[in-house]
Amino acid sequence: MEQNTLKRRGTGLIGLDSELSWPGYTLYAPLAGNGIVDLVDPRGDLAHRWTLPYRPGRHARLLPDGRLAYNGATLAIEAPFAMWRKYSGGSMATYDPNGVPLTEFRDDYQHHDAHHYDDGRILYTAVEPLTGAAARRIEGGVPDTEADGVVWADVIREVAADGTRLWEWRAVDHLDPAEFGLQPHYWREHWPLINSVHPLDEHTVVASLRSVSAVITIDRRTGAYSTLADRTVVAQQHHATPLGDNRILVFDNGTFRTGESVTFSRIVEIDMRTGELGWVYQDSPREAFFTPFMGGAQRLPNGNTLITEAAFGRIFEVTAQGRICWEYVVPSFTTYPDPGTAEVFPSLSNAIFRAYRYTAQEIPWLESL
Repeated sequence: MEQNTLKRRGTGLIGLDSELSWPGYTLYAPLAGNGIVDLVDPRGDLAHRWTLPYRPGRHARLLPDGRLAYNGATLAIEAPFAMWRKYSGGSMATYDPNGVPLTEFRDDYQHHDAHHYDDGRILYTAVEPLTGAAARRIEGGVPDTEADGVVWADVIREVAADGTRLWEWRAVDHLDPAEFGLQPHYWREHWPLINSVHPLDEHTVVASLRSVSAVITIDRRTGAYSTLADRTVVAQQHHATPLGDNRILVFDNGTFRTGESVTFSRIVEIDMRTGELGWVYQDSPREAFFTPFMGGAQRLPNGNTLITEAAFGRIFEVTAQGRICWEYVVPSFTTYPDPGTAEVFPSLSNAIFRAYRYTAQEIPWLESL
């Protein structure tokens, strides 16, 4: 009998309601895979595969011209703390359909997210070390759990296509540690752990701060921030994405949710003007949908939402009324290919960070292949 619980429950295409689902191709990168990125059709059949030189530094995305933007884990520096092995990146590159590299920018301290603009610019998150008094300023977390006395703090950077630095925002310069303290269960090695960053408009960036449970906007001109949601609203959230009309879509993980004893994940729309929640999706019963870390949500053109229950490799699509109309479980179960990460995280995994859906028209090379 199959001993892996996720495999036993079924993989590949679980279900499809073709009348309700938005047709297209779904892109994902197995985190423990050795540089594999897969594109599957509506029936869950493999339409295309890239084999790239790095395992994922989180995720892949298709650009409008058909290039694959991919964040790879270079593993070029000694891990400053154990979790770094799971979510570090370093290579922010684009590839053609055959996996041939076209562009690459390297920052070995990059982690989690990198947004590739169409013109070659990259907006991404990285870390820098805080020591001594600067480290002691960071509040909260489990006492004495710094990384050898260091708190690694986040920096957001934007670089031009040629790698020239265009903008930088340092969390330690702008966030008040008293307002953005680490949640009590968090180790004090990484603050505030920015796991998504996305341009809102020419002058504004929206960021998700996981280890303090907050979503903020940042004014690029001044560095000033505005809080859209704090830990009374979201819990360990991911993937804050602009929807237009002053709305933000957020994957709200629900780990250590304020005022709740039951863990559950949900997808929420946040009104940027009022902070109020609009559309909300959660399962029934609510605890049936939960991933303690990672996760993504993409609003599709027909109003449906593609959801990534990341830790379990589950991708599913729901209508505006909350009806599931497509479900797929990543069939690739592997261990991390690099010995250092496999030693710390030895389990078989089909986890992914995010998935994205595209029409055939958005993949100009697909028909020719």
